[in-house]
Amino acid sequence: MKTVIYYYTGTGNSLWTARTLAQELGDTELIPMTGGTKPQSKPEAAGFVFPVHMWGVPGRILEFIRDMEKSEGLYYFAVAVNAGQVSRTLIQLEEEMRQYKMRLSAGISVELPGNYVPWGGPGTEEEMKKLGIKAEEKIKKWAPRIKAKEEAKVERGPLWQRIVFTYIYNMTKKHINMMDKNFTVDDKCNSCGICEKVCPAHNINMVSGKPEWNRKCQQCFACIQWCPQAAIQYGKDTAKYPRYHHPSVKLSDITASIK
Repeated sequence: MKTVIYYYTGTGNSLWTARTLAQELGDTELIPMTGGTKPQSKPEAAGFVFPVHMWGVPGRILEFIRDMEKSEGLYYFAVAVNAGQVSRTLIQLEEEMRQYKMRLSAGISVELPGNYVPWGGPGTEEEMKKLGIKAEEKIKKWAPRIKAKEEAKVERGPLWQRIVFTYIYNMTKKHINMMDKNFTVDDKCNSCGICEKVCPAHNINMVSGKPEWNRKCQQCFACIQWCPQAAIQYGKDTAKYPRYHHPSVKLSDITASIK
């Protein structure tokens, strides 16, 4: 089955997920949502792999789906990568796609270490390893079902998440772009410019050797997590927390996906 997977990634969790699923599916083309690339040939199935931001679908994914070339009758699936709080994200995506007469036939939640550093680090090495093993097992379990074009109810978080976190998402989604006002850079910055290169929203410019954020933030925290000097902070507490990006994803993989 010819498949295309569109992925959106900041710290690499979604890229690793997309790669792992593509390997299991076979005959799969990976296309970054930020790259402007189209499939080389017409697929039989198309998937979206993306992180959960603020307990919902990131705005850039909604824009991508709105603007993409759509095919009637195509088998669509999605993987929402999260830190254990998928909430109502896949239901939201299903409803959004329905507006464009697209049917989300399968929606999967994959849990990996969290990268929302204002709330702490990603966990211990042992905890991260366990999450990685569990995520890989789940992907391998689902791959044959996707290859068979199985129809399945999208996965969702418990009711309390779908109530509380969806309320917070709806209250904050109009303000997410402006949340980059809390980013600062300290004296450890060596003007390497990596933060500018890894930002999938093209929200950072280097000005006089220092990063400036331009109110288009998606809260992916790639800038913080990939900074080799740990010079970027968000609020008062991030300096004390370890940084994280997926160990199987290289900096060059991220920059290559952003055009």
